Amino acid sequence: MEGFHSGFVTLIGRPNVGKSTLMNRLIGQKIAITSEKPQTTRNRIETVYTDERGQIVFLDTPGITHAKNKLGDYMITAAEATLKEVDLILWLAEPAAFFGEGEAFVREKLKGVKTPVYLVINKIDTVGPDALKACEETFLKEFPFKKVIRVSALNGDNVDGLMAAIFEALPEGPQYFDEDTLTDQPMRQIAAELIREKALRNLSDEVPHGIAVEIERMAERPDGLFDVDASIVCEKESHKGIVIGKKGAMLKKIGTEARLEIEALMDARINLKLWVKVRRDWRNDMSQLRGFGYTVKK
Repeated sequence: MEGFHSGFVTLIGRPNVGKSTLMNRLIGQKIAITSEKPQTTRNRIETVYTDERGQIVFLDTPGITHAKNKLGDYMITAAEATLKEVDLILWLAEPAAFFGEGEAFVREKLKGVKTPVYLVINKIDTVGPDALKACEETFLKEFPFKKVIRVSALNGDNVDGLMAAIFEALPEGPQYFDEDTLTDQPMRQIAAELIREKALRNLSDEVPHGIAVEIERMAERPDGLFDVDASIVCEKESHKGIVIGKKGAMLKKIGTEARLEIEALMDARINLKLWVKVRRDWRNDMSQLRGFGYTVKK
C-alpha cells in the first residue's frame, strides 16, 4: 500500500523502566499491566496501533535481567526472541547518568543484532535538563544508538514525537491487522493479568513474585452479565493468609479493583469470584509453568 508504513517494534530494557506504561500510552488503551514492582510483565504482549500513516505492532517484553528460576529463564527467552523479529528496537532507560550491570546485561543481548536501536529516555518529568543530557551522553558512549528520544510515558510528554519517529523508521508495507485490533491477547489472559496487577499493587513485597492467576471459567449469562471464576496461586501457605487478609479484606480489595477494570475493558458487568490456592515452588515446575501459558526452555 503506497505511503502506508507498517512493521514490528519491540520495547526492551531492564525491569521497571516503564515499558508497559509506555506501550499503553502509545496505543491509547491499557492492555499491559503495570506496577512499581520489577518483572511485572511475564509474557510477550503484542498490541497494535493504526492510523492514516500506517500500522505499528508493538511487542512489550519482560524486563531483561538475570534469571533466578525457570520462570526467569522463560522471561529472558521471551525478551530475546523479539530482537531479530522486528524492524525497530526501543531501548527504554531511566534518566540517570549510570550504566550499571542491568544495562550492560541488556547491551550484551543486543550483540550481533542488526536491527536499528533507538534510546528512549523515559520519566523525563522527574529530572531537569542537565540530568537528561548526562544520561544521554552516558548511554551514547556505551552503545551506537541510531536516535535518542526523550519521553514521559506517565504524562504523555513527547509521545507524539516518538510515534512520528517510529513511523519514519518503518518501511512501506501491508496492514497486518484490522484497524480495530488492539492486541493479540485473549480476554481471559487480560483478565488474569489485571487481577495479578491488583495483587502486585496491594500485597507486601515478599508475596507478588510468587503468585500467578488462573481464569477457571468465563461465561456470559443471557442478560449480558459475565461470570468470571479465578484463582490466585501462591507458593507458600503463609502467603495464602496474606493474600486473603484479615476476614478476607485483602482478597475482597483485589477483587473489587480488578472487577472495575475488567468491566471497563469489556464494557460489560462482571461477577468476579476469587479463590486462593497454594502450589509450592510453581515457578520451577515446568508442567505448572506451561499450564500458566509459559513455554520454558530446557
